Amino acid sequence: MPSRVFRALLASLCIVLPMAALHAETDRSIDEILEPVQLTDRVYYFYGSIEGRSPHNLGMNNNVGFVVTDDGVVMIDSGPSHQVAARIADAVAGVTEQPITHVINIGSQDHRWLGNGWFLEQGAEIVALRRTAETQERYAASHMSRSTRNLGEEVMADTVPSLAPEPIDADRHELEVGGVRIEMIFTADAHFPGDIMVHLPEESVVFTGDVVYTERLLGIQRESDPAGKLANFHQLEALNPEIVVPGHGAATDMATASRDTGDYLEILVSEVRAGIEDWETLDETVERLADLPQFQHLLHYDAWHRANVNQTYLIMEAQ
Repeated sequence: MPSRVFRALLASLCIVLPMAALHAETDRSIDEILEPVQLTDRVYYFYGSIEGRSPHNLGMNNNVGFVVTDDGVVMIDSGPSHQVAARIADAVAGVTEQPITHVINIGSQDHRWLGNGWFLEQGAEIVALRRTAETQERYAASHMSRSTRNLGEEVMADTVPSLAPEPIDADRHELEVGGVRIEMIFTADAHFPGDIMVHLPEESVVFTGDVVYTERLLGIQRESDPAGKLANFHQLEALNPEIVVPGHGAATDMATASRDTGDYLEILVSEVRAGIEDWETLDETVERLADLPQFQHLLHYDAWHRANVNQTYLIMEAQ
């Protein structure tokens, strides 16, 4: 069951602090990010910056989790670089003496897996579905180039893109480590092809990767599948966890995940589809959906919303 630690955290985020306070310092430093947040007796996460990648956050503008089992620690993603992976491990060591034995990759963006190499060097097992690993391999060079350009060569020093040596050729995979059951679930392509969610049934926790954003508006990229994101969100609803750890933003409950992500995806996908079926032009659809005030509380709404409508139209029109 979720711990009192999480309930207290959630209450403070959702009730006590106004949204302006939550966004007062959005680009948190790597030292602030690497302070573990406890969600249940076994489950923790590092609450990444909700701004873009920067030298200030060393590219860790996403959430990374870990599960303390009786036989070792299971990481949920490995961070954006060799250097940050080492710092993640140091932070985990401040919580438990258990070694890190497994690293599960839930996505293909740089900040989710470019730390794999460091963990492999320490003897950890990298676990990924084949479809995730294939996307990682396809984008590795471009993501390394972008990370080096944005963060600097010193930050990315010694980082070598390292795939899971034996990726799993399945859409679902279950492993048990130290008495903890962990489900890896692929539903549909989402932010990137091959994105998955990780479900911890006994803890009632789901790590969603970039299917869910809280506090900041989700992004639709050329590589994204908006309808796939929505299908993943419906899968999350079926799992109905008490705790949702999004790809970006604070850990939360299903009601907030729906408010900040599910409702937005429902409108985006259904309304863009309706526009295409009614022979609306791209510009007409963007104008019709340009103002969705119920999502204006999300960081980056003004900069990203119209672009999301534009990109969703182009992707769905081509499908």
